[in-house]
This record gives sequence, structure tokens and C-alpha cells, in this order.
Amino acid sequence: MEYLVTMTTHVPDGTSSEAVDDVRAREATRSRELAAQGHLLRLWRPPLQPGEWRTLGLFAAETAGELDEVLASMPLRVWRTDAVTALSPHPNDPARTRGEGSGVEFLVRLTITVPDGTPADVVEDLKVREAARVHELAEQGHVLRLWRPPAKADEWRALGLWRARDAAEMHAVLESLPLSGWFTVQTTPLTLHPSDPAIVSS
Repeated sequence: MEYLVTMTTHVPDGTSSEAVDDVRAREATRSRELAAQGHLLRLWRPPLQPGEWRTLGLFAAETAGELDEVLASMPLRVWRTDAVTALSPHPNDPARTRGEGSGVEFLVRLTITVPDGTPADVVEDLKVREAARVHELAEQGHVLRLWRPPAKADEWRALGLWRARDAAEMHAVLESLPLSGWFTVQTTPLTLHPSDPAIVSS
């Protein structure tokens, strides 16, 4: 199972720069070990405020308990809080941890609301066209991964890793989806983390 983990680090006041450097070096080493074991798939940095330490990580583990053991094994955990989102497979997932091409990666959260009274055949037609368009965008390198985060019974939610040249192109790509008229979107631009397995293994 895959998990998105938001890791927020607060270094205690008075901690020496040598101690910080030591923990960060050990964290990088442990990240490489977890990547080699298949537990750490990707790492990114979302936009940060001055002095803020926050990382987004894509992890794999058999159970939530195993994930907690993995996260607890990371040296920065002594200063860090983790928010975990369990991810389920999405039927339109391109099923790859990274795609070809270049550009900025974006974490995109979609919440889809079907208007009341919409005929079932219209909904099904749009879902079929949405799947076809996502496949096209995956072939073009725009859709890298898709998951289903936890949702209420009557909610449609998707979490995706997307790629585009810039925010304007990302917006245009999302607008090209057949279901775009029904969803609200939250887009987070991502920069690579120095311990990201995509860099380390390339």
C-alpha cells in the first residue's frame, strides 16, 4: 500500500548547527536505505515559509504499522510530526512512480461533485471520457500517478502527481479534463528534495 506523508520538522531552540547537520546527514543515509528497500518512493519540497522545514514523501508499506516503523526509523523523527494519508489505487493510475519528460511536478487534489439530478448515463459517459483523456495525458507525460485518498461515501476524490512546464500549463491541462466543470482543485507545486530516490537512482 502507498501513503502520502507530510513531514514537518521543528528543530528545538538552542540546537547547535553541528547537531542539525549530523541529524540531516543521518536522515539522508537512512532515506537511501529506505529507498533501496522499496519503502521510500519519492520525496518533494512544497512551497515553504522562511525557516520552515516541510517535506512530502511517497512511501510504501504492507500495513500502517509497518509504515510507522519505517517513519520511526528516520533520524529526523525526533524533531518531526508526520501526517499520513493512506492511498488506494485509482482506476486511471498510469501505475508508474515517475514519467518521462521534464517540467515541474505538481501534487493535485481533486474533489468532484456531481450536480443533483444529473442522469446516470451522462455521469457514465463523462467517466469514460475522463479515463480516455487521463490516458492521453499520461502518454504525454502530464499524469505520473493517481490515487484515491480517503473520502466519504458520496464523495469522489482523487490525488495525483502531475507534470507541466509551469502553473499556467498545469491549469490548462486540468481544464482539458471532461470532469473539470464538476471539480474543485488544489494544486501544490513541488521541488525536488536532495534525498529524492528519483535523483539518487538516476
